[in-house]
Amino acid sequence: MKDGQGDGLTLDRPRDRLSWSVALRMFGPAYLVAVGYMDPGNWATDLAAGSRYGYGLLWVVAASSLMAMVLQSLCCRLGIATGLDLAQASRRLLPDAWRIPLWLLAEVAIVACDLAELVGSAIALQLLFGLPLPWGVALTAGDTLLLLALQHFGLRRLEALIIALVAMVGACFAWELALLKPNWMQVAAGFVPQPSVLRDGQQLYIAAGILGATVMPHNLYLHSALVNTRRWPEHPPSKPLLLRLANLDSVMALSFAFLVNAAILILASGAFHGVVAEPVEDLRQAHTLLSPLLGTTLAGTVFAVALLAAGQSSTVTATMAGQVVMEGFLNLRLPDWQRRLITRALALIPAMATVMLLGDEATAHLLVLSQVLLSLQLPFAVIPLVQFCSRSGLMGALRAPIWLQGISWLCAAMIVIVNTSLLTSVVGSIRPWEWIPITAIHG
Repeated sequence: MKDGQGDGLTLDRPRDRLSWSVALRMFGPAYLVAVGYMDPGNWATDLAAGSRYGYGLLWVVAASSLMAMVLQSLCCRLGIATGLDLAQASRRLLPDAWRIPLWLLAEVAIVACDLAELVGSAIALQLLFGLPLPWGVALTAGDTLLLLALQHFGLRRLEALIIALVAMVGACFAWELALLKPNWMQVAAGFVPQPSVLRDGQQLYIAAGILGATVMPHNLYLHSALVNTRRWPEHPPSKPLLLRLANLDSVMALSFAFLVNAAILILASGAFHGVVAEPVEDLRQAHTLLSPLLGTTLAGTVFAVALLAAGQSSTVTATMAGQVVMEGFLNLRLPDWQRRLITRALALIPAMATVMLLGDEATAHLLVLSQVLLSLQLPFAVIPLVQFCSRSGLMGALRAPIWLQGISWLCAAMIVIVNTSLLTSVVGSIRPWEWIPITAIHG
């Protein structure tokens, strides 16, 4: 990520102790990554979980977030130890025959992610301004070009903008929870793992969706590149200290993302579970019901504002990840605006086709399917990452210790098992004809 490195923050020779003055200068990259863990795809799964099962799947959100922290720490370790991002390392260290398939899978995942963000932003515009969904989809086709222009003024300014959008999302949900006044004892009980999830196919399906929406493949490529935008002079104590700072940045950012995801599930549970007749799984339905249930017309508006902020911030980082993937696997770099238009054009086709042919109601199905595509690609990014970080010749002193290798391989195995189950369940249950409105069938 050459632009990122050029705009990166050069730090003076650090002392061997971690100080807050140095840490604050290091913070930023993980927040660009964290927005991917609170995009509209996460909203859809958290909304479904809270509305259907109350607080019962909060522990899945927590477990998925912990898994994401482990994998993002490996990204920091790889980038700092080798100076390579995950895409570059895959191109150089894996067999040549794997390069193009892995690149294509990564591109599919980025387009799927952008699809969820495109649909989520369009829904937010519809909720806020009454804009028809096809117009919202078309409008969001070029929206992030304006945000990406900030990158020319320095990566730190772009990071500041993303952090501001993330803070806005957090503030919106903090206000919603203050209105809701949930039973915090019941909330705490939701963090206790429930074996019943493994026996209930529907709960397992939603739990797998939470995992697929939380641990996102493009974030692994992006974080391993962004961590090297902070550079210190080469000397032995630099890399271990830099890794400690990067991990601290990552834990703080992903902890905030966890709180946002937990807040969405808590809000959905407290407002809808056992209150409305049917589970609320559509973002527009949630927007409509929040105002009367929470007693203020602002509740729905704040929900829509947070959705728009989440969609816009996530789509910027997806574009940056696309550049990292293309440059890393193919050694090919396009101008940001060209890369943005390619990614969004590929996402625009299924989004516009769904809205025009199947109607607004089909967008909920589209969001779920986009997360399935993400889950399909995830093992192809996670397994090479864990393998690279386990190599002593490659990583040197920063090779992952045995205990971390064990946890990482366990995470990879769980992702493969759960996402395979998710994919099998979804493929077996897809009935596209059920998405078509009855009026369309009868003309």
